[in-house]
Amino acid sequence: MTTTPHSPASRRALLGAAAAGTALAAVGLPAPRAAAATGPTPAPAAPAPVPLPPLDPAALHAAIGDLEHPPATAAQLQVSGSAGRWYGTSGVADLRSGRSVRAGDKVRIGSITKMFVATVALQLVAERRLCLDTPVRRCLPGLLPARFGTVTLAHLLGHGSGLPDEQGVPHLSTPEKVFAHRFDPWTPEQIVAMVTVGDRELKFAPGSKQEYRGINYVLAALVVERLTGRPYGEEIARRILRPLGLRDTSVPGDERRIHGPHVHGYLRMSDGGLRDITEINPSGSWGEGEMISTTDDLTRFTHALFSGALLPPHVLRVMFTMPPDDVRMVDGGPARFSTGLQTVTVNGVTFWGKTGEQYGYASFAFATRDQRRCMVLSFNPTQRDRSQEQMSLRVANAVTGGA
Repeated sequence: MTTTPHSPASRRALLGAAAAGTALAAVGLPAPRAAAATGPTPAPAAPAPVPLPPLDPAALHAAIGDLEHPPATAAQLQVSGSAGRWYGTSGVADLRSGRSVRAGDKVRIGSITKMFVATVALQLVAERRLCLDTPVRRCLPGLLPARFGTVTLAHLLGHGSGLPDEQGVPHLSTPEKVFAHRFDPWTPEQIVAMVTVGDRELKFAPGSKQEYRGINYVLAALVVERLTGRPYGEEIARRILRPLGLRDTSVPGDERRIHGPHVHGYLRMSDGGLRDITEINPSGSWGEGEMISTTDDLTRFTHALFSGALLPPHVLRVMFTMPPDDVRMVDGGPARFSTGLQTVTVNGVTFWGKTGEQYGYASFAFATRDQRRCMVLSFNPTQRDRSQEQMSLRVANAVTGGA
């Protein structure tokens, strides 16, 4: 993700495009891209599936067992699918008690929240209550200025909006400043106001490029609320969590604590000591990254989504359709986002899903389109920098049989 220390993305954003996603894509070749994701046009026929190696428990244990690279307090990995299953943990859930990580321990999943928001938005599209080419300004009257009138729902879900950078947020350049602001309350309207302040224009024509931005999903969640008349978290619970029995997944709002068994997150301070940063006010992440879940619930959600349990086939295809080849990331690299998902190719195996991060927490949930292999990782890095890629790369390699 391209951010500055002053942007809200620097507190809420994930490994996403700039860390885990980019690192995973670098393991293999970029994933193949199909036609524009603005309608139900099916993608070209998929190539024959790449053979998947059998799972190697020793390699998987080693991948999550190294808690020095990056420095982390815990890790857990769940691999599922028709090509094999495995679950393992390392480290401790709580440094004070020394309790080991257990299956079912909750974690903050950051931007994996976006997968849930996109699914609900696309359900509204399937119900013909919304169109992908609907201008966002029409759904949210009075919230966006007229100069942003060409931004559509598809642009939000595919990170192609071109919205300006946020202005006027706290400077979080040190871990001490992160702690000082960890309980700050936010409303989605306040978050949106940081991109609409002044007379700044769009950074690029919507749909012409991609730039990973959390504000896109704050707006998408607001669209869900305006159309349904209910908080977006209630819609996620009503449409996804309760039907799938995801009892350990929640949209916390401004609730600071993680209720029930959970893994603690820690942040290394400037003096080298660790401080518990499990409790935060997640309202600053809102529709882009506030949710709490478990590796088991994320596995079940990913399989249900990919199998068509949540979306009809013609809408589900949109999630697996990449933009045209001439659409690039703002840094010039190939596009990495479809409508609601991120794609990476590791050792020739193409995965779809999402990465996620909050301070003290990092996760990803990816699966092959045919669900032969799904990998859900959660770990707890104690510092926020590119060293986090090391865990993601080790796991991705182990799951796909790489070096």
